[in-house]
Amino acid sequence: MAKLDRHPNVIEVRRRAAAGQTRVPPAVLDADWLAQVCRRAGADDVGFVEVERPELAEERPHLEAAFRRPRALISFVCTMNREAVRSPARSASNLEFHLTNHDTNEVARRVVGELESIGVRAFNGSVGFPMEMDRFPSERIWVVAHKPIAVEAGLGRIGIHRNVIHPKFGNFILLGTVVLDTPVSEYSRPLDYNPCLECKLCVAACPTGAINPDGRFDFSACYTHNYREFLGGFGDWVEQVVESDSAADYRARVTEPETASVWQSLSFGPNYKAAYCVSVCPAGEDVLGPFLDSRKTHLAEVVKPLQNKAETVYVVANSDAEAHVRHRFPAKRTKRVGNGLRARTVDAFMVGLPLIFQREVSRGLAATYHFTFTGAEDRTLTVVIRDGELTIEEGHHGVADLRVRADTRSWFGFLAGERSLVAALLLRRIRLSGPPRLLVAFGRCFPS
Repeated sequence: MAKLDRHPNVIEVRRRAAAGQTRVPPAVLDADWLAQVCRRAGADDVGFVEVERPELAEERPHLEAAFRRPRALISFVCTMNREAVRSPARSASNLEFHLTNHDTNEVARRVVGELESIGVRAFNGSVGFPMEMDRFPSERIWVVAHKPIAVEAGLGRIGIHRNVIHPKFGNFILLGTVVLDTPVSEYSRPLDYNPCLECKLCVAACPTGAINPDGRFDFSACYTHNYREFLGGFGDWVEQVVESDSAADYRARVTEPETASVWQSLSFGPNYKAAYCVSVCPAGEDVLGPFLDSRKTHLAEVVKPLQNKAETVYVVANSDAEAHVRHRFPAKRTKRVGNGLRARTVDAFMVGLPLIFQREVSRGLAATYHFTFTGAEDRTLTVVIRDGELTIEEGHHGVADLRVRADTRSWFGFLAGERSLVAALLLRRIRLSGPPRLLVAFGRCFPS
């Protein structure tokens, strides 16, 4: 300790404290000043939210795990160039996404830097990637959920396509969040209306049918195609490489354009395959005018070129998306792939089932399943599929049409294609009580 007392930096810090020269951070940040800081840093709009807001209760544990004592949140938007995002040349669209993503992260860094200069602790979570990939795919990989925070900050509402629509800029925005340890003098409130026009153009343009007219969203369809070169799609490509017997076999599995596209994503940044829902959306004051002048022109110049684009749409075999592409988009061709959405825990199984549930495939099935997991986890679940609807509950409820008792590792190994169901049944690591055909029907509803 004596050695520490003689350190020049320690001496200087103590001298400043004794002379009353220690920097004292403000107890409360003035909202107007803070908004100016954000706009100078490059934000196009900004709002503030208290961490304790009830609507963000689910976010608080994640914020607290990443940053000590969060008190307030800055939510801001950066705008994208619309015509680049609308272009059928998706290289232009992806460039715009990546550049704006970089700019948005830079805005957050600048804001944090200015706040740190006055002694305020602040944290800027990533706009997109990088994320906490050690948690994938069983747990949430993002640190900050920007969308609910932006909604609470009055920067827009969620449209039918699940994107935030800003009242002025529409959905041609990216979102950023800065977490503060200091409260703000005035907080924003959510918009009292939704800028979404409910025009359903996102429904019409989505190549996979992920966006339904009734507001339902098929996560698996969107994830499998649009995010083909992210996360699970990349893992599926790696498995194709590993499983190929030769270069010729690899080329039979993966086309040269696909290999080039993976290379581009690895060297430049992962590329979206579509994001057409963003491209065609006419909402927002700055965006809306041409659509109101002529909906027919908007349809012909913005929507139709994306609908008619000849391209490969990546789908899981026998999925709703595969049927949708064949029915709606004759110019597009499908390719069956895996998406890497494999549960490894019971919690992940419960979260994942609704994400990969195939509503149309399930039509005609009416069954109640009781699952009893043993081994690594002791849990019971009830899964009901009826009238194209899925419900999942902890515990056993009602009368089961099929009872499944399974060793946890054996069950998830079977789902991942790593273990034989026949072997697991023979070894009684998985036991069925009821018609086995119901297990086959269950599997058809959840392809991955």
